[in-house]
Amino acid sequence: MDQPQANPGLSRIDAALARIEAAARARLAATDSLEHRHAALRTSMAEAIAALDQVIASDEGTAEGDA
Repeated sequence: MDQPQANPGLSRIDAALARIEAAARARLAATDSLEHRHAALRTSMAEAIAALDQVIASDEGTAEGDA
């Protein structure tokens, strides 16, 4: 496609397709980034909940020993 288009409408269609493809790639990249951040947040929250569970369990063990 190094030669000029015979129909100017085809050039506009080609340009529009290029913009659509670029937008689709950008959206895919953004979605991938969001999925990675969500997975990291999920892991972090699971670790925090596990730590809280340990604190609660150790506190309950101490409270039972006081009774």
